[in-house]
Amino acid sequence: MSVWLEQKQQLIAALREAIDAARASGKLQVESVPEIGLEVPRDKQHGDFASNIALVMARSARKAPREVAEIIVEHLPQGGVIRAVEVAGPGFINFFLSNDWLYATLRAIEEQGEAYGNSSYGTGEKVLLEFVSANPVGPMNVVNARAAAVGDTLARLLRAVGHTVHTEFYVNDAGNQADVFARSLEARYQQLRDPSYPFPEDGYPGEYVIDLAKVLQEERPDLLDLPYEERIAFCKRWGTDQMVEMQRADLAAYGVEFDLWFRERDLHEAGALEAVIQFLKEKGLLFEEEGALWFRSTQFGDDKDRVIVKSDGSYTYVTADIAYHHNKLQRGFTKLINIWGPDHHGYIGRMKAAIQALGYGADTLEVLILQYVALLRDGQPVKMSKRAGEFITMQDLVDEVGKDAARFFFLHRSPESHLDFDLDLAVEQSSENPVFYVQYAHARISSVLRQAAEQGITVPTCREVDLSLLQHEAELDLLKQLAALPEELLQAALLREPHRITNYTLELAGLFHSFYTHCHILGEEPSLRDARLVLVANIRTVLRKVLGLLGVDAPEQM
Repeated sequence: MSVWLEQKQQLIAALREAIDAARASGKLQVESVPEIGLEVPRDKQHGDFASNIALVMARSARKAPREVAEIIVEHLPQGGVIRAVEVAGPGFINFFLSNDWLYATLRAIEEQGEAYGNSSYGTGEKVLLEFVSANPVGPMNVVNARAAAVGDTLARLLRAVGHTVHTEFYVNDAGNQADVFARSLEARYQQLRDPSYPFPEDGYPGEYVIDLAKVLQEERPDLLDLPYEERIAFCKRWGTDQMVEMQRADLAAYGVEFDLWFRERDLHEAGALEAVIQFLKEKGLLFEEEGALWFRSTQFGDDKDRVIVKSDGSYTYVTADIAYHHNKLQRGFTKLINIWGPDHHGYIGRMKAAIQALGYGADTLEVLILQYVALLRDGQPVKMSKRAGEFITMQDLVDEVGKDAARFFFLHRSPESHLDFDLDLAVEQSSENPVFYVQYAHARISSVLRQAAEQGITVPTCREVDLSLLQHEAELDLLKQLAALPEELLQAALLREPHRITNYTLELAGLFHSFYTHCHILGEEPSLRDARLVLVANIRTVLRKVLGLLGVDAPEQM
C-alpha cells in the first residue's frame, strides 16, 4: 500500500472513530454514518487533507454543518501524524500533518524505483483494449495518432494498477473500402503502362497508391495476365497487407506496438459471421423483413433494430463487428474497451445491444469517443499535405515535431475534448512548450547528479541523510506532489483519463523548476546538500516513470 493511501485510510479511520465516539456520547445523533470522503485542498493553506463529512451528515444530525464538524473534531483521537485540525468555512474539517509521511514517501520511491505508484487494484480483470483500427486503405492521419497515444498510454496505466491488458488493432480488410482500394491499386498499376486507363470515380487518389503500384509492378510484372476478378482479389490482399505493414512501422516509430493485429478477413474465412448469426437465430433474436435479416437490438436498448444481412445476401458492417466482439469474449476477456472516433458515437448503442444478446452485461463493453484534432501553424488551420495528397498523415506529424511532442500534446487534453495542436509550439525549445518544459526538468536533475559525481560526491540513500532538513516550502510542495502519484495513477486508470498524468507531470516539473530557483543543492553544507540530492534523485525517478507512462523519452541532457 502506498504511503499516500495509507495516510488517507488512517485519517478516515480517525474520523470514523471520532464520529462513533460522538454518537456514543449523545452529542451526535445519527442512525448511520455515510461514506467518509477525504480530498487534497486546492489551497495548501487549508491543510494537507480535508473532509466534507460534516456537511454530508448535517441534515440527518439536525445540526448546522459547522457545529457537526466541531463535535467531530472534539472527539478526534490525539497524537500520531496529525499536527493540527481546523474547522473551516461552512464545516470542512482540515487536517495539517507532520512531515513524517512525506519523508516516508521518499523512502518508498527509493525502495520501489519506477514501480513506485503502481498497485494491484485491477488484479483479476482481463482487459482487451482496441484502438486506432484505421482502415488499411491509406496512411494514418492525426486523429489516428491521437488515438494511438491515448490508447497506448491507457494500456500502460491499466497495467500499472494491476490489470492484465491485451492491446489489439482491428484491420478492416474485408469491407467495401478494401474493395475500392483494390480497384484503385489495380487502376494505378494499369496506368503505369497506359496513362489513359480510367481511374475509378470513387477511388483513392493519394500519391501513396501510385507508389504501391510501382512496388507491385516490380513484384508481379505478370499481374495483368490474371483474369480481372483474380487481379482485384490479389490487389485487395496484397495492397491491404502492404498498408498494414506501413501502419505497423509508423506506429512502432511512434512508440506503439500491439499484441495482435486482428484481420477481419480471418473472421470471414473462419465462418465466424455465419456462426454468430446462427447463435442469434437460435436465441430468437433475428427476424426477416423486406427480404433482409434483422437483429432485434431494440430488445437491449438500441434505438432501432439493425439489418445484419441485406436483401442481396451481403453482410452489413455490424455483422462483422458482432462476430469480432463475440470472438473477443470467447477468448476470455472480462472487459472490452474500444477507442472510437467522433463519427462512431451512434454506433455504441447497437454494439452494447450485441454484447447483451451474446449473453454478457452491457458494461462489459466500454467505448471511449475521441474528438477531432485541428493542426495549427502560425495560428491558422493546416489542411493539406503535399506528400499524401489529401491530409496530414501521422508520419508527417512525427517527422515535423517528433514522437515525444506529438504524444505529449495529444495527451495534454481529455480525449473527449476537441484538440488544437500548435505545430509551432511543439518544436519550440522554451518553457512555453510543455514537453520541453518537462524533459528539461529531467535533464536538469541529471546535470546536477553528473556535477555531483564530478566533484566526488556520491548520492546517499534515505537512511544515510537527515530528511527532516527538507523544510523549505518548495521542498515540501515537491514531496506532496511525489506522494500524490499513486492516487493520480489509480484515478487516471479508473476514469480513463490519461491527461491526468500529463498534468501531474507538468506540475511536478514546475515545482522542481521553482525549487531549483530557490534552493541551492551542491553549494550547501553537506548535510542539507545530501538531503537535497536524495530529493532530486527521487524526483528524477518519478519523472522518468511518468514520462514512460506517456511514451515520452526522459533525456539526460537537452
